Amino acid sequence: MTSAATALLGWYDRHARRLPWRVGPREQARGIRPDPYRVWLSEIMLQQTTVAAVKPYFQAFVARWPTVNALARAPREEVMKAWAGLGYYARARNLKACAEVVWRDHGGRFPGTAVELKALPGIGDYTAAAVAAIAFDRPETVVDGNIERIIARLFAVGLPLPGAKATIRDHQRALTPAVRAGDYVQAMMDLAAAICTVKRPACAVCPLASSCRASAAGNPEAYPVRPAKVMRPTRYGAAFVAVRSDGAVLLRRRPDNGLLGGMVEVPGSQWSSRTRRLPGPIDAPLQADWRRLPGVVVHVFTHFRLELAVWTARFDGAAPAGYWWAAAATLHEEALPSVMKKVIEVALPGATRTKPQGKAA
Repeated sequence: MTSAATALLGWYDRHARRLPWRVGPREQARGIRPDPYRVWLSEIMLQQTTVAAVKPYFQAFVARWPTVNALARAPREEVMKAWAGLGYYARARNLKACAEVVWRDHGGRFPGTAVELKALPGIGDYTAAAVAAIAFDRPETVVDGNIERIIARLFAVGLPLPGAKATIRDHQRALTPAVRAGDYVQAMMDLAAAICTVKRPACAVCPLASSCRASAAGNPEAYPVRPAKVMRPTRYGAAFVAVRSDGAVLLRRRPDNGLLGGMVEVPGSQWSSRTRRLPGPIDAPLQADWRRLPGVVVHVFTHFRLELAVWTARFDGAAPAGYWWAAAATLHEEALPSVMKKVIEVALPGATRTKPQGKAA
């Protein structure tokens, strides 16, 4: 084991975070082993999402579906509802598909190697390596954005990302110990969260400070080197909030393929770059006395910025084909992505507010 890994694991033994999906070093010393289902579920949820945001969703999921077999048998619509608010909704569809494959083809047990894990739906290189290391203590090379930051500083990697990824991965492979590989990965994650932060890293208390070239040079925030920022393009559209006299809201489901696939939305226009004619009532799914609300809803996706004009109308007719009326009392239970919650909140303040606690969100 390298001196850096030894120092990091010693620090982790004293300072490991208590997380609902983690079996810490003290528990492992008593013979308690990580549950691959909980490790996998947490890793999928944590992609592009913070620990603080994930905790209540994770707890709601495992309370409702405590095993991968239970999740495999769950109706997909219920899983999508429980996921609503976590974003990147393809993850939820793949989560359900993966659980079904593990239940059907692997007898409800996750395979223990990165190669086998990567063959499952929704599991890429990072997740396969992380689950193999944390759940099965395999000495896999695990690299995410946080670990990239630590390694880039530790070795003062001067190449900008993404070109530096291969060099960073080589360094991480050399540091990963053959034993306690799972603890090493989690120690890296904790170090990134508590000490080797993006801004103002606490180098004075870092267990790797004596080995860190960026710290020695006094410029840790210079790493990793980032490429020049690319401006996100803006797309525009309209959203139509039709409300029945009893408070029900007209909804539809998005196609499974594409952005926000399988999620629920209020009807709307296509999203596109600005044209001569901005979307308006002509794009609505039904004829009504549509009224535009002040301002726009702004939502930033990974690759573009979206501006939606919000139109609202009272309508007491039957729902058009492919749509349904969602009762006001249960609107918060629908699988609404964040952007749609924003839209509805503009028209009906407080209609979608709920917390993912107890019952799945």
